[in-house]
Amino acid sequence: MELDPFMLARMQFAANISFHILFPTITIGLCWVLLYFRVRFTLSGNKAWEYAYFFWVKIFALSFALGVVSGITMSFQFGTNWPGFMERAGNIAGPLLGYEVLTAFFLEASFLGIMLFGKDRVSNRVHLIACGLVALGTSFSAFWILSLNSWMQTPTGYRLEDGVFFVDSWWDVIFNPSFPYRLAHMFNASLLTAAFLIMGVSAWRAIRQVDGPATWQVMRTGALMAAVLAPLQIWIGDLHGLNTLEHQPAKIAAMEGVWETEKGAPLTLFGFPDEAEKTTHFAIKVPKFASLILTHEWDGELKGLNEFENESPPVAPVFWAFRIMVGVGMLMLFIGWWAVWGLFRGREQDFRETRVWLLRALSLMTFSGWIAVLAGWYVTEIGRQPWIVYGVMRTSEVVADHPSGMVLGTLLGYLSLYAFLLVSYIGALRYLSTKPARSLSLLPHYVNEVGVDPVDGISADANNADPAEKGER
Repeated sequence: MELDPFMLARMQFAANISFHILFPTITIGLCWVLLYFRVRFTLSGNKAWEYAYFFWVKIFALSFALGVVSGITMSFQFGTNWPGFMERAGNIAGPLLGYEVLTAFFLEASFLGIMLFGKDRVSNRVHLIACGLVALGTSFSAFWILSLNSWMQTPTGYRLEDGVFFVDSWWDVIFNPSFPYRLAHMFNASLLTAAFLIMGVSAWRAIRQVDGPATWQVMRTGALMAAVLAPLQIWIGDLHGLNTLEHQPAKIAAMEGVWETEKGAPLTLFGFPDEAEKTTHFAIKVPKFASLILTHEWDGELKGLNEFENESPPVAPVFWAFRIMVGVGMLMLFIGWWAVWGLFRGREQDFRETRVWLLRALSLMTFSGWIAVLAGWYVTEIGRQPWIVYGVMRTSEVVADHPSGMVLGTLLGYLSLYAFLLVSYIGALRYLSTKPARSLSLLPHYVNEVGVDPVDGISADANNADPAEKGER
C-alpha cells in the first residue's frame, strides 16, 4: 500500500511538536517556581529554600536545553515540509517568530548562565534578578508562539493579495479573538505541570527516604499550586470553550460527538464515534448537558458535524483526546486537594507511614501534566483540520511534494531519536531524585547549624559515621 506523503508530513510535524511541547510546558511554569524559591530564601534566610532552588535549577536547565534543540528542529519543518505556509503566511509568521527571538531568547541566553553557574560568584540580588528575567523570557516566548498559533486558529487583522497574507493591523493579528484564552489556558497548564512534577519527584525522594526539610517544603508548594490552579484551569477551559464554539463550531462538534444540529444537545460521556455511519456507538449521554456547558443554556443550539461536510476535522482523535484531557484534569484536581489535606497535617517524620498512599499517588502523577497538555494540543491542532489557517488556507495546499519514502524515513528517524531522548530525560530525573546531597554542592555550614541536610535528610552525625554504618543508613 502506497503511503500518502501528505499524511506522513502531518505525522512528522505532530511527532516534532509533541516532543518539543513537553519541555516548554515544564520550563514556563518551573522558572516561576524557581523564582518563588529564590524570593522565599531572600526574605526568610532559610537555607532549605536555597537548596531547593539549586536542586530544581538543574532539572530546569536540562528541560530548557531539550526544549531549545527540539524547537529548532520543529522550525525547520516549515521550510522542509510546509514551504507553502511560509510563502503565503510568512509576512505574519516570520515577524512573530522573530519577536520571540528578540524578546525571549536574548533574555534567557543572557541570564541563564547566572542561574546555573552564579552560585558563590554573584550576589544574591543579582541571582534573584537573573532568575526573574529568565522567567520573564520564558513567558515572552509563550506569548509570541501562542499569538501565532491563535492567529492560525482565529485569523484577523490581515488582507489577501494573490493568495498571500499581508498585515492590516498588528494589534488585531497579535490579540486575535482566541489568543487571551489560549495564553491563559497554556500558561496555567504549565504551572500545573510544574506543580505535579515537583510534587512527584519530591514524593519519590520521600519514598526512597532521601528527603529533608526542603523536600517537604517543595511538596507543599506544589500541593498549594495544584489546589488553586486545577479549579482555575476548569474555569479558563470553560471560557475557552465558549470562544471556540463562536469561532470554530466544527471543532466543538467533534469534541462532543454531535452529528446533528439540535437544541438541548446531550453530553456524551463515552462512546465510539463512527464517521462512516455518522453516529456514536454505545454512547453514554446526559440529556441537555452539552448545551448547558457550552452555551450556558438548557436549550442552547449546537451545530452538528453534518453541517460542515468536507470542512470538519477527524472526529475520533478529537473526541478521545478531549476526554483524556478532561479526565486527567479532574484527577489532578482531586489529587491536588488530597495533597493539601494530607501534607499540612501531622509531623513530617510520620508522613512516610501515615501518608504512604498519597506519596505513591503523587509519584504516579509526576508527568500527568504532560498527558493533559498533549491531549489538549491534539484537540487544538487536529480539531483545526482541514485548515492550517482556519477557514482561509487548507493544510493540503501548502505541503511540500516529497516522495513518501523520504518522509517516512525521516519520520522513523525522528521517532527513534525522540524515544531515546525521552527515556534519557526521565532516567536523568530519576537519577537526580536519589542523588546524595554532598554531590549537589550543598553548603556544609547548614548541616553544622541545623544538624540535618536540607535535601537528603542525612544528619550531621551520619556524615561523620563509619562507611559501613553509612551504607546501613
